[in-house]
Amino acid sequence: MHIYKAKVVGGIGLKNYLVRGFAASKSIRVFVAITTGMVEKARKIHDTTPVATAALGRTITAASIMGQMLKSENHKLTLQIRGVNKIKSIVAVADFKGHVKAYISNPYIELALNERGKLDVGGAIGKNGKLIVIKDLGLKKPYIGQSNLITGEIGEDIAAYYMYSEQQPSVVSLGVLLGEDGCVKASGGFIIQPLPGVEEETLIKLEKIVQDIPPISSMVDKGMSGEAILKFMLKDFDVEIIQKNDIDFLCDCSKEKIEKALISMGKDELTDIIEEDGKAEISCHFCNKKYLFNKLNLIQLLDSAELK
Repeated sequence: MHIYKAKVVGGIGLKNYLVRGFAASKSIRVFVAITTGMVEKARKIHDTTPVATAALGRTITAASIMGQMLKSENHKLTLQIRGVNKIKSIVAVADFKGHVKAYISNPYIELALNERGKLDVGGAIGKNGKLIVIKDLGLKKPYIGQSNLITGEIGEDIAAYYMYSEQQPSVVSLGVLLGEDGCVKASGGFIIQPLPGVEEETLIKLEKIVQDIPPISSMVDKGMSGEAILKFMLKDFDVEIIQKNDIDFLCDCSKEKIEKALISMGKDELTDIIEEDGKAEISCHFCNKKYLFNKLNLIQLLDSAELK
């Protein structure tokens, strides 16, 4: 059985939402995300080149879907892609609702198209890196799973992660389609997973179906809704849509969180900053928002650090 092999493509509608459903008498679960607007927002924030936009967008879409698989609203999931080529790191953090914040280590990468004339995400990331999933479930220690990157195309790598780290066969498709101006024209993704107890006949039928599913990017670009995509893909099964909710690229940074981070540096480092610079400017990696602290602010933080 080769369901774990993902279909990965270059992926309008500016709405961002995720549709969740079941098929084949609830023996298959499926998630479809339309992420055009949130990936375009990320592109603007990080000023990414086309290949970086595609890599970041695929990661954002995957993280949003994986966040929807969490069980409780206080749970969080971090998806890390650790590449070995020009893109060394992509990090996306998703919450229970599918909202995501993310950054990429090299947003300005330039790379020639691959042999198929597509954006070479796999070439930018490389095949020998790691995919790491961290689930903060409110316990003392987070769950950490990882697998080797198979292609660097992200979708196939996530499918392989589910198969080898969580023993969950999965069909994964992620797509980001760009216009001639480099803006995001269409972005989306889906994950299809057969559940325990699924009949062998259903699996065989599913394998045949997924071979003919068009690229997710083309379906989004044609204006198909998430519900329409889900029903179209699994039209040979009975389908039940159980949830639809808005998702977005959202950062939860705040001045209070940055202050805590500065205090955690310790009094010696804070003293050095006060004496050498007299001020500090901290940028959030996820949204590039800048936080400025003058000398008085830093002295107040130093007092707090000394009390700890």
